[in-house]
Amino acid sequence: MIEVKGFLREDIEEVNAVWNKVVTDGRAFPQSEPFDIENGIKFFESQTFTGVAYDTETNEIVGVYILHPNFVGRCSHICNTSYAVKDGKRGQGIGEKIVSHSLKKAKECGFKILQLNAVIASNAPALRLYKKLGLTPLGAIKDGFLNIDGEYEDIIPHYINL
Repeated sequence: MIEVKGFLREDIEEVNAVWNKVVTDGRAFPQSEPFDIENGIKFFESQTFTGVAYDTETNEIVGVYILHPNFVGRCSHICNTSYAVKDGKRGQGIGEKIVSHSLKKAKECGFKILQLNAVIASNAPALRLYKKLGLTPLGAIKDGFLNIDGEYEDIIPHYINL
């Protein structure tokens, strides 16, 4: 069974491994350099909330998400999230578990809207999931993402009222 908890420092090596794999694959996150232990702790602790998905039988960390304000001031009621599922564990419902958890957590934290800034157009599983969960695509930003192979790809921002 998969559960989601808040990030703890003792999770850092496994959380970094999940996150950094997405970073080094270069096809989903805008971040280009992986975290070391110190930078990972700073980053994950600086979020409004960092959710960690783990297998309750094995305690293996299988996913992570971050939640934070997308804007400041008059738009600070809009939050942003990013999601990562462990390589080899994708397609098992973990993404849906962490996205659903983030929607509830964002509302608990007082946000009114969740906005995803850069959903890569070729990420069909994410696009299907966001549609299933009721997020609205905002149109495409042509060539908004530079893949690791040097090719530009469209991004499709999404939002949902919480």
